[in-house]
Amino acid sequence: MSPALTPAHAAAFAACIKGGGVAVFPADTVYGLACDPEHSEAVARLYELKGRPADKPAAVMWFDRDAALAQLPDLPARTRAAVEDLLPGKVTLLLPNRQGRFPLAAGPGGDVRTLGVRVPDVPALASVPLAVLQSSANVSGGADARTISEVPDAIRTSADLVLDAGRLPGTPSTVIDLRTYEDTGEWTVVREGAVPTADVARALGIVGRP
Repeated sequence: MSPALTPAHAAAFAACIKGGGVAVFPADTVYGLACDPEHSEAVARLYELKGRPADKPAAVMWFDRDAALAQLPDLPARTRAAVEDLLPGKVTLLLPNRQGRFPLAAGPGGDVRTLGVRVPDVPALASVPLAVLQSSANVSGGADARTISEVPDAIRTSADLVLDAGRLPGTPSTVIDLRTYEDTGEWTVVREGAVPTADVARALGIVGRP
């Protein structure tokens, strides 16, 4: 039987993030690493644990869609509707970031006009009211972790908190570029993962460019 996350686990996760820590946690796809997206030292440490290039952007994750939308008030109407249609779910959305929110997620010198957004379907963490910077819990370029035992030892032992929810599906999120969606109606699947392109097309109601 897979371990079950409890409200106490959710509270510990929130406390870890608020305290500037780095946590290993279960998404709805693979295990991830999370930290406060506005805490420069925590972000640097997450990148160091993964060996992730400093100029490679990371996504910002919320565990509740309404909480995400509340912190992205400048999303234009059509794009906002697409977010509501696709989230929560196993997708990462590349959105226009007109106000340059969460600049640390872009990496040094990165394009703050784009923000990757995730809202996974993880009911046990839905009470966590925070945004987190997140990346997969693996060495950069390595295999995604479906179980805690597949998370590299160096990451597990260095993280401030490790949440084990048993075996996860193991296919990473589908990445969808919506940066021109408002003006042109076009969207692009940058990486097909857990959600097939055909399902994205049905959700958005148009044919995108795979």
